[in-house]
Amino acid sequence: MSDLGSVFGRGIAFPPRVAADGSIGFSAGPDNVRESIRIILMTDPGERVMLPDFGGGLRRFLFEPNTVPTHRAIEEAITRSIARWEPRVTVSAVEVVPQPDDGHAASVAIRYTLIATGQQGDLRLRVALGAAGN
Repeated sequence: MSDLGSVFGRGIAFPPRVAADGSIGFSAGPDNVRESIRIILMTDPGERVMLPDFGGGLRRFLFEPNTVPTHRAIEEAITRSIARWEPRVTVSAVEVVPQPDDGHAASVAIRYTLIATGQQGDLRLRVALGAAGN
């Protein structure tokens, strides 16, 4: 395991994939942290039987309008869930804006700092919403 892998850990890659040698793909270091954040955000509370509170629950916004108040609520949910479930990072910024090519989605940009190294990381994702904003 690389030095960063020993600092940040190693786990099965997300999304799951097959490595070049045919074994299960793993991720380590900063990649593992980025994948962990994505897992947190895309998991709904209640999905994990042994950790019923785990997850960011972004799917709950599916039927919300694509408006500034919804974007702020998404930002708060992301900041709160990462702070609770990913101790290896501090969130620097979360920006949620309408997806330019889809009125029923928001574009999310997350900037974070890896606590052990001070290295900056970015994660972008799309959140489906129910109604186009005004």
